[in-house]
Amino acid sequence: MAASSLDVVGIGNAIVDVIAQADDAFLARQGLVKGSMQLIDAARAEALYAEMGAALEMSGGSAGNTLAGVASLGGAGAYIGKVREDELGHVFAHDMRAVGVRFDTPPLASGPPTARSLILVTPDAQRTMNTFLGACVELGPEDIAPALIASAQVTYLEGYLFDPPRAKEAFRKAAELAHAASRKVSLTLSDAFCVERYRAEFLALIEGHVDILFANEAEITALYRTASFDAALAAVRGHCEVAALTRSAKGSVLVSRGATESVPPVRVDRVVDTTGAGDLYASGVLYGLTHGFDLAAAGRLGSLAAAEVIGHYGARPETSLKALAQKAGLL
Repeated sequence: MAASSLDVVGIGNAIVDVIAQADDAFLARQGLVKGSMQLIDAARAEALYAEMGAALEMSGGSAGNTLAGVASLGGAGAYIGKVREDELGHVFAHDMRAVGVRFDTPPLASGPPTARSLILVTPDAQRTMNTFLGACVELGPEDIAPALIASAQVTYLEGYLFDPPRAKEAFRKAAELAHAASRKVSLTLSDAFCVERYRAEFLALIEGHVDILFANEAEITALYRTASFDAALAAVRGHCEVAALTRSAKGSVLVSRGATESVPPVRVDRVVDTTGAGDLYASGVLYGLTHGFDLAAAGRLGSLAAAEVIGHYGARPETSLKALAQKAGLL
């Protein structure tokens, strides 16, 4: 097997986040479920944006955030996602490349605009996401470059990508290419509502194609239809090589066929915005696993990365994760 030039290549929905503060009453008036992600159409996106308060705009998308975190730790990564040749598309491409992530997916010359997620952050730091997929629905198998997939130790797939049908085909092609090149495939379940929509497909994918699984407590219990985290943990063991399961303030649990590691969270002075916490946790774990760390050490890197991102608005690091990890003695 040829040596890998990349640690991780991520495939996901290329989205620009529009983040505003809101209270519970606003969510209720808009009929929104706190902490959820729902897909919306262009008309709903325009109407909700008009009702939101002052907002920050920054590049996001779950897998995009994870790759930005990998780069911040000093890792080598690439990203595959579809944008339109428009203002937000240029912003997204610039932001990925500026943090050191390779981004070569050709933009759309016409058709739907670049995707955006309208994110409402309540005073308890919970984020409620309303996503217009736009150009993301045009991602297809032709955007998956075999040489790029073969060059990465891990191909990281975003569960949200199961919503656009052609993107789902791209997803499966990438997984097959990765394994054909003797590489690893990683999946994040993304959202409990996403799990409810695609439970059977996710279970089949995990059983047959996924080596490294990421999920939070709500997602993993939804996947196995149990209210018990311990029962879900027992169920996932053996279905994949590694499962990294986050439990918010309880930290995380990483399981392999022969080991279980409980990792405490890194405490922060003030939780500002939980957007991207799971994405950045995945950054740390993937960096660790692609650099020879054991499960516990990889989990500690994940906790550190997640702690950095929840201390400010936005889903990408503001401080060098490599420097933070070195200061904490993790690198």
